[in-house]
Amino acid sequence: MLDKHYVTVEKLEGKNNPNFAEEVMTMYFRESTKIIAIIEQALEKPPIDFIGLEKYIDQLKGSSSSIGAKKVRNEVNQMGKCIEEQEEDIERMKTLFKQLKKEHENLRGRIEPYFRLLRQVGPLETAQRPR
Repeated sequence: MLDKHYVTVEKLEGKNNPNFAEEVMTMYFRESTKIIAIIEQALEKPPIDFIGLEKYIDQLKGSSSSIGAKKVRNEVNQMGKCIEEQEEDIERMKTLFKQLKKEHENLRGRIEPYFRLLRQVGPLETAQRPR
């Protein structure tokens, strides 16, 4: 579901910004949800502007890669390949899009409880050696 890029995001948390990963993921979900809605609208309005669609697919690919959303990125890659190969197979694109939405929701459904649990536990403090 997540790859090493997410681990890197978590490692950027520190004393001054203990919720960095959660903030990054919140921004990701806010923006990716908007992009997914735009893609969905584009797929429903014939004729489909595949060049415009590719722009949003590239945006989603970049943001998903940067936070380590491996399964979402894989689905976005499949949609991008469909356009690059100039298949312009609308039904295939819609099928791939459904899988993309499913993976996006699965990620959200798993990461939100994870952050709730982290908030309940509170920030971790490192032990100090006695002097």
